[in-house]
Amino acid sequence: MFIVSLRYVVPVEQVEPHMEGHMAWLEDHYASGMFMASGRKVPRTGGIILARGEREAVEACIAQDPFVANGVAEAEIIECAISRTTQGLDALKE
Repeated sequence: MFIVSLRYVVPVEQVEPHMEGHMAWLEDHYASGMFMASGRKVPRTGGIILARGEREAVEACIAQDPFVANGVAEAEIIECAISRTTQGLDALKE
């Protein structure tokens, strides 16, 4: 399991032009099964993605995010082994 932390490195107004591409990119990777959850940070300084797969594949995928590819966000990829969840979130466990 990977927690991907996206951090905007430009004002949000410069992020907005890339939002449509970012949303389409998210949809593609939900459909592939790599992404399990995502959302924006509060306050709106970036976002979080929960992803699964091999590290190299996740890294390659994140590099293609329109936010990252266009230099408006940086990504930190944190690997973790989920061992305990609340009922209904068993799919997060390795």
